[in-house]
Amino acid sequence: MLPRAKGGSEPLPESLTWLLLTGDIPTEADIAGLRKDLAKRSKVPDSVTKIINGLPKTMHPMSQLAIGTLALQEDSVMAAEYAKGTPKTMYWNHYLEDTLNIIARLPEVAARIYCNIYRDGKMNPSDPSLDMGANYAMMMGYDNPDFHDLMRLYLVIHSDHEGGNVSAHTVKLVGSALSDPYLSLAAGLNGLAGPLHGLANQEVLKWIKGIKAQLDGAEPTKDNLTKLCWDQLNSGKVIPGYGHAVLRKTDPRYTCQREFALKNLPDDEMFKLVSLLFEVVPAVLNEQGKVCLEAKEARESQR
Repeated sequence: MLPRAKGGSEPLPESLTWLLLTGDIPTEADIAGLRKDLAKRSKVPDSVTKIINGLPKTMHPMSQLAIGTLALQEDSVMAAEYAKGTPKTMYWNHYLEDTLNIIARLPEVAARIYCNIYRDGKMNPSDPSLDMGANYAMMMGYDNPDFHDLMRLYLVIHSDHEGGNVSAHTVKLVGSALSDPYLSLAAGLNGLAGPLHGLANQEVLKWIKGIKAQLDGAEPTKDNLTKLCWDQLNSGKVIPGYGHAVLRKTDPRYTCQREFALKNLPDDEMFKLVSLLFEVVPAVLNEQGKVCLEAKEARESQR
């Protein structure tokens, strides 16, 4: 239903942004207008760039992102208008202005942090003629159209979060004190950085790469992966990525990315390893008694 980029297969992040803000499916004209508005807001102040460039490369990207967000707070419309005595009836407008400015500027902040850590500080300039996903990917140094489509997908499936998790709840909690959106978002990012929340993505990747290293060139099979999973559990560790506190069936974000991988990189070694673990791990955890049978049913429904 949501509009897609020309030649792409995934929804445009701008289209979901419009939907979340208005409740309506956008037209092409709506998307063009939103993109133009965000482009006008997207200039990151030099002072913020200087702060980000001064951070040590060894600092975790999430810590840097929180710092970058707080550095942007100097331009908060809500903070400035509140200091002037703005009436309560105008709070929503100031919050919206801040939110749109954050949406416009944060991709460059995040891309700069990425390039400082992984590309020796070399970052492509922002290109407002591109959609949000493609522009973000290009700033990080990726010009592959398929990767642009993947970035669109990734941004869309992570754009709407219910309020019960740590980060979303924290943003609402801090915002309830009339803290402006920059302060609220930075607080939420710090919650997201925890290993039982967003950092779990990193832990999963580290574990999968560790599994690959333990295989030492051997072809992954259900038997050797089952043994490695039991070794992990018997050592007193958990298997990261399984046992979500809220979701009792397969995370739909994984399902979307799995479908993309099946279409675009079905023979990738890492993806094939993940696919096999998707079959093996729930059975191991079910035998251990740590997961319900719904996990097995969800796995079978994906075949």
